[in-house]
Amino acid sequence: MDFEISAAQRERGETVRDIVDRELVALEPRFLDQPWNEVAPEVEAIRQRVREAGLWAPQLPDELGGMGLGLVDFALLSEVLGRSPLGHYAFGCNAPDAGNAELLALHGSKEQRGRWLAPLAAGEIRSCFSMTEPDMPGSNPTMLATRAVLDGDEWVIDGRKWYTTGADGAAFAIVMAVTDPEEARHRRASMILVPTDTPGFEPVRNLSVMGHRGSGVFSHAEIRYRDCRVPRENLVGPRGEGFVLAQERLGPGRIHHVTRWLGIAERAFDLLCEHVVERQIAPGETLAEREVIQTWIAESRAEIEAARWLTLSTAWTVFDLRRWGRRHAGAAGAITHEVLGVARVLAIVDQRVGGRSDPGLRRRVHPVRERARGLRAADRQAPGGRVQDRRHGGRRAD
Repeated sequence: MDFEISAAQRERGETVRDIVDRELVALEPRFLDQPWNEVAPEVEAIRQRVREAGLWAPQLPDELGGMGLGLVDFALLSEVLGRSPLGHYAFGCNAPDAGNAELLALHGSKEQRGRWLAPLAAGEIRSCFSMTEPDMPGSNPTMLATRAVLDGDEWVIDGRKWYTTGADGAAFAIVMAVTDPEEARHRRASMILVPTDTPGFEPVRNLSVMGHRGSGVFSHAEIRYRDCRVPRENLVGPRGEGFVLAQERLGPGRIHHVTRWLGIAERAFDLLCEHVVERQIAPGETLAEREVIQTWIAESRAEIEAARWLTLSTAWTVFDLRRWGRRHAGAAGAITHEVLGVARVLAIVDQRVGGRSDPGLRRRVHPVRERARGLRAADRQAPGGRVQDRRHGGRRAD
């Protein structure tokens, strides 16, 4: 196992870092304060420049217009993109589109790949993924209540889903529903593609996350499927294989997720270091000279490095060795709490050190803290995502 960063990997990361820091970070104040549709045209212009630079969709194969990177290479790049909440969307690898594209590439029919995958991979349309339900525990998807019944040549879907990310403005959803209730519990569910203009696909509302409802790709919706009929051919993959497909989608997806946290953590760490060397607390003395601050910095650095190498090791195991099991899934999930340490340190610095006397720090910190808070909430909602440790009053629910 060789984790030496190659010259090509380093150069690619520096190129992406330049675009993120120079163009995307500059848009963040407007992104946080204005409706998405007012910022989207400028982000779309950046997306076009990314395509022209050959950096589009790093996780997708060449034949789909992507860069064809393996999971380890993508993890390195994804960390850089995670520095900004706009990063993954600007480079065509945002959730849930990335996972849905991979799912259709592996298991979609020829018609599904032509009609839906091609424009999705090109960034011409968006998608969403309906799995979590308001009335059932997200930590145990074997208890799904949404049903899909075959009526002649049509699937008839009934049920409620929520935290369906990006449903606002999406062209289609992939919904996980119970098609075979009498089968063994991991053989009951299937995945079905539902165009969002289908009668019976009813968006209820965008859910509030940390006080923000969001819009467009940066939103999480409640969806009601009411006598929603789609052709029999809209089944994705074999009938009854919903859990197999979900694991293929969500397993490597945990690597995608964690690397976003790493990007946030690195940016938070940079802000922390910049602040403590600039902030004077007495004539000729800065915060950086205080031992407690040095301890915070050392602990944060250690947490980031531990999280990064655990992530890369897991990515290498999953992609290069093709091994995936409960131990590796747990390792990928456990990384999230390593990264949370930096967000906690940053909050302490903002609250106790910078405080109201340093509004400049609060302005720089705001995008990072908002992103960390939102991802923490999302991780609580994801199936298998309850990876709290006892220090934070949590426990594994899976």
